[in-house]
Amino acid sequence: MAALGLAAPNLPGRRTISALLLVPMIAPVVIVGVGMYFVFSMAGLTATLPGLILGHTSLAVPFVVVTVSAVLTGLDRRLLWAAASMGAPPFLTFRKVTLPVILPGIASGALFAFATSLDEVVVTMFLAGPGQRTLPREMFTIARDTLTPTIAAAATVLIAASIVLLIASTALGRSNR
Repeated sequence: MAALGLAAPNLPGRRTISALLLVPMIAPVVIVGVGMYFVFSMAGLTATLPGLILGHTSLAVPFVVVTVSAVLTGLDRRLLWAAASMGAPPFLTFRKVTLPVILPGIASGALFAFATSLDEVVVTMFLAGPGQRTLPREMFTIARDTLTPTIAAAATVLIAASIVLLIASTALGRSNR
């Protein structure tokens, strides 16, 4: 939705909003993690599941915004005008015209967001409580303490999943053309 809003030509402060949305992608992860820790601790969100979800979401949003924005640059506005001139309400225009066009960008952004969240150890270390054991945190702990075949098995599963997602993304891109 942020990418759709930023695609509006008459949005005041569009550059500022874009810059703020992209900060988690540009800034070093340690700086982002420390900043989130201080802000979330004031809000009482550290060591909570909503805090961890919010932290990972804020790291993933830039990837989705960038991919959907890239797809929106290719959206022919005349299609939206044609749908409106035929009497389609805005939601129907979005569902039948805009959404099918931007779906590959949404899927790619979701894949990038998932991969980013799965790889994120630093922010998880700052925000997660002792009872919240995510896969990256567990892999980091096991690799630090003892090296077992569990790490190799998890890495194999992650590589296989990445290959499957890459093939699915490529197939989705080809079917859209």
